[in-house]
Amino acid sequence: MDSEPNTGEGSSSSSAAAAAAALQQQLQRAPESSTSPPAAAAPPSRYESQKRRDWNTFLQYLKNHKPPLTLARCSGAHVIEFLKYLDQFGKTKVHISGCPYFGHPNPPAPCACPLKQAWGSLDALIGRLRAAYEENGGRPESNPFGARAVRIYLREVRESQAKARGIPYEKKKRKRPVVTAASGINSGQSSGTSSGAGAGEASGNATGAATTTTV
Repeated sequence: MDSEPNTGEGSSSSSAAAAAAALQQQLQRAPESSTSPPAAAAPPSRYESQKRRDWNTFLQYLKNHKPPLTLARCSGAHVIEFLKYLDQFGKTKVHISGCPYFGHPNPPAPCACPLKQAWGSLDALIGRLRAAYEENGGRPESNPFGARAVRIYLREVRESQAKARGIPYEKKKRKRPVVTAASGINSGQSSGTSSGAGAGEASGNATGAATTTTV
């Protein structure tokens, strides 16, 4: 008769312990379920995506080079060789000197002159590869995409394509600051002079910024 109350008390104690354990587990999982999932990373910009593709293309070019080249041994001459290799995929008509349409901006008929990479495309490509080289651990002082030979080659391509396509290239002229001789003598005159000079220079800068060069 005395064993039945003891059995009921033991059963209720074990039930309470199980309930307490279940509650503890719920409390431990509660912070995990209440926290919001991490926000998805923003997709790379168009520039970053293009820079990554260009970098992978150049690395593949080095791998397929005969003999194969490593990035550490790459020089400005190899970069120029890579730019010439890309000409076979170009879409810009560049007239040769013997073509009747040499120097003609709008040729009236097709010709057999080769298609090449436009200077603007090559210049932008070198800019992306130069940045990618340093982002991937390269030192700025040994960057082959910033070599003097590469700059000279790009300048020669720009000038030759401008002549062949009849498209003049105008260099941007640096504006020198205007110094007024009357400054400090008459505050009213200096204020008026500086305002006029500032307005003229701002107009010139806006005009220069709005002018684009077509190659």
